[in-house]
Amino acid sequence: MADLIELKVPDIGDFDSVEIIEVLVAEGDSISADQEVITIESDKAMMEIPSSLSGTIKEMKVKVGDKVSEGSVIALIESSDSAATSEKAEKPAEKAAESKPAEKEKPAAAESKPAPTPTVANPEPERTETLPYAPDTGSAKKPSHASPSVRQFARELGVPLAAIVGSGQKGRITKEDVQNFVKQVMNAPAPKAAEGAGIPSVPVINFEQFGEIESKELSRIKKISGKHLHACWLNIPHVTQFDEADITELEEFRQENKDMAAKKGVGLTPLVFIMKAVVACLKQYPEFNASLSEDKQSLIYKKYYNIGVAVDTPNGLMVPVIRDVDKKGFLELAGELGEISARAREGTLTAKDLQGGTFSISSLGGIGGQFFTPIVNAPEVAILGVSRHQMKPVWNGKEFEPRLMLPLSISYDHRVIDGAAGARFTVMLNQMLSDIRKVLL
Repeated sequence: MADLIELKVPDIGDFDSVEIIEVLVAEGDSISADQEVITIESDKAMMEIPSSLSGTIKEMKVKVGDKVSEGSVIALIESSDSAATSEKAEKPAEKAAESKPAEKEKPAAAESKPAPTPTVANPEPERTETLPYAPDTGSAKKPSHASPSVRQFARELGVPLAAIVGSGQKGRITKEDVQNFVKQVMNAPAPKAAEGAGIPSVPVINFEQFGEIESKELSRIKKISGKHLHACWLNIPHVTQFDEADITELEEFRQENKDMAAKKGVGLTPLVFIMKAVVACLKQYPEFNASLSEDKQSLIYKKYYNIGVAVDTPNGLMVPVIRDVDKKGFLELAGELGEISARAREGTLTAKDLQGGTFSISSLGGIGGQFFTPIVNAPEVAILGVSRHQMKPVWNGKEFEPRLMLPLSISYDHRVIDGAAGARFTVMLNQMLSDIRKVLL
């Protein structure tokens, strides 16, 4: 006997009320265990939710634009032992067609006419730009039928499948439909922005008139993080404080203990000491470890210290979070930092690894350069930029002596932190890095 089973959202970390940006299946579809059924996106990450069982979808309980949390019901699935053994032999499209009621076959007759060029569903001419992976709730009133390969192709191009009318059998969307949709959007005349409204767009230039060019699409990470950084820069009044810390003794201590740490399988980098020094400063200046409330009328102080560390990956910048830095020693932090940085470069981070940060550090020490202006990673209110240390002559009151100086750049939200507090925080961080033993006090 076949049973109707609720397919629910599994554990997705600390996320709550995450928006659905794509529904990958429809009523009547036959699915297998671990097949993706919906795609959700938070402010920092996007993930596909797989099915925990095989069977036929009898009723969808969600749609694009809905917000779900752990335990939310996605669909009702008819599951049976016989269905589980036969689903691999039967094509999902054919099984879905057999399980649908007769009245749902009517659209197929209307679409038997050749439709080589897809049309845009629910066009919105007033929109002046299309954001990658932005939920298209206006055109999500019907499910989009497409194979997994076509869905992946559309996601790579940032195309909302719900905006396309497919030309394939029973209205299925083909790869050519996605390509034609992109051509339509690219060839459509750009709508004129309302005079005096919003930020004026930059002029569109045909660069080919000046010489040879090459166009490469941005990675998915850069599309998502770029949208977030743009919002942070527009919404946060940035102030950046610059200074240099004397880390001569710190570097000597690190070199003395580097071999011991290596025998334990960890790399003792300067960033580990900087993280501990930052936490000591956050405890003295808690507004740096806070966030503005949604109505911007109060400040939310956090009693935990989770440090986000910017990692340069082949696909773009990612900021995994090291939790409870105040409760961990230097060697433990070094091991965790090395492990999570490696996973970031391999592309195996989970959504949980990217959330819950209270303060961020962006280190360019391994590359070079002096000072820069890091962008505050909202909802945080401050970020530390670290550049490459250099040996410099420093006046000690009697003579110049060589000292190893580390450039620091601290950006903060001026609505929360004023210049005096920013300067005090920087001075204390200097003191901590100049004598790392003070972290223990």
